[in-house]
Amino acid sequence: MHLEIITPDKKVFTGEATAVTFPGTEGQFQVLNNHAPIVSTLARGPVTVATSSGTQTFTVDGGVVEVLNNKVLVLAEAVIAA
Repeated sequence: MHLEIITPDKKVFTGEATAVTFPGTEGQFQVLNNHAPIVSTLARGPVTVATSSGTQTFTVDGGVVEVLNNKVLVLAEAVIAA
């Protein structure tokens, strides 16, 4: 699935992912290929991106995620440096 993580300042990540774990405001959840459409708010916490070449983690400071037709769009308030 195609993933984009965007802040008001810049595009933080764009590429293919096999799984993404999010810090939802109601609890952590994971999105895989062919996931049902969903829109959710994000709390402050780690977004873990699994790709064919490994895993990357970004810490977001809240935001919104939309999943539709194997496209995942994360609109983050900010991405905090590790």
